[in-house]
Amino acid sequence: MLRKGQLTAAGKSRMTIVPVTSADLGAAEVSWFSALCGDDYRYLGVPESALAPSWEHCRNIVLEAEKQGFRNVLCPSSYQVGQDVLTFVSGMAPLTEKINMLAAVRCGELHPLMLARTVAAIDHMMKGRLTLNIISSDFPGEKAESNFRYQRSREVVEILRMTWEQDEVTYHGEIYDFANVTTLPSKPYQQNGGPLMYFGGYSPSALDLCAQHCDVYLMWPEPKEQIAERMQAVNERAKEYGRTLDYGLRVHVIVRDTEAEAREYAESLVSKLDDEYGKLIRERSHDSSSLGVSHQARARELADQFGYVERHLWTGIGRARSGCGAAIVGDPDQVMSEIEEYQKMGIRAFIFSGYPHIDEAQHFGKHVLSNLKTCSLPEIYGRVPGEAPQTPLAAGGRG
Repeated sequence: MLRKGQLTAAGKSRMTIVPVTSADLGAAEVSWFSALCGDDYRYLGVPESALAPSWEHCRNIVLEAEKQGFRNVLCPSSYQVGQDVLTFVSGMAPLTEKINMLAAVRCGELHPLMLARTVAAIDHMMKGRLTLNIISSDFPGEKAESNFRYQRSREVVEILRMTWEQDEVTYHGEIYDFANVTTLPSKPYQQNGGPLMYFGGYSPSALDLCAQHCDVYLMWPEPKEQIAERMQAVNERAKEYGRTLDYGLRVHVIVRDTEAEAREYAESLVSKLDDEYGKLIRERSHDSSSLGVSHQARARELADQFGYVERHLWTGIGRARSGCGAAIVGDPDQVMSEIEEYQKMGIRAFIFSGYPHIDEAQHFGKHVLSNLKTCSLPEIYGRVPGEAPQTPLAAGGRG
């Protein structure tokens, strides 16, 4: 069982670019995406009422992902028309049986102790199927300095860890300050460290926070050389804390019977896009000015005339999307080969998506997912108990 990302003999494997926590894992956590913030199109930049972020549509994306065999689903957070992430995940708990939910949590929206309590309640509802994507971007109307935002996130994450591992918590930080608070209301269903924390960020403060406290470092698609450099930078920080991490890739995917068909579909996605409207879509996102987004823009600048920065990595999606802005494009064998190359680098978690999300989940499920060995990282890490844990919300007393 893997605990807290400690550097183990297995983690020193030379098979990957850097040591990874689950070095000997012969599987990957393969996830899909639910468009809670309105990010679903048949043609990029052309909204359709049938693809609006209603409860029913976002629910159906998750249900289709579970049907296809995806092991997790990313539920994003943003102040845009759509579903509130924690409310949505709570609503999906009784409707799903196997799939994990990766809930994006914007640090500071809730007081950390109340967030810990909310996480514990949802984790019990899902019997240990909750994972967390730690987000550090601005609140609506806020333009905070990067160091402040990451300090806020650091304190939130540290408090979450303390509530999951201690009976009482006292914390004196720059932002949060309290003493002698019981953690009984915040004990999650998952044991041995609580829900896994996934994290993405490019600044020095972001890398340090992830290296010290999180489990999976998430990256957006770039040329593999840049991804390798990103992994090496994070690993250098993690070594300072005597830790290793697992690594994840958030990327779109277009798979068809032939490469020509996949490329043709990619072109059709942007065939009705007005670039000025695409720019507006990018700029309305809270992360539009982040360092990570600038790297996505750089990849578009390096791409060829058809938008490919590598043979199978197409950057056209970034013309109308902030954040993850590229797709793996190809036939089933080519997409499988790309995934295998990323796995050899040390990628252990993939978060895929495609437009429209339900249709593309079916394409990927048929052509690729059925041939992949998949896993649930919380189970691999030994976080999910085999029976109800001794917590106040499960088999334990109220305290």
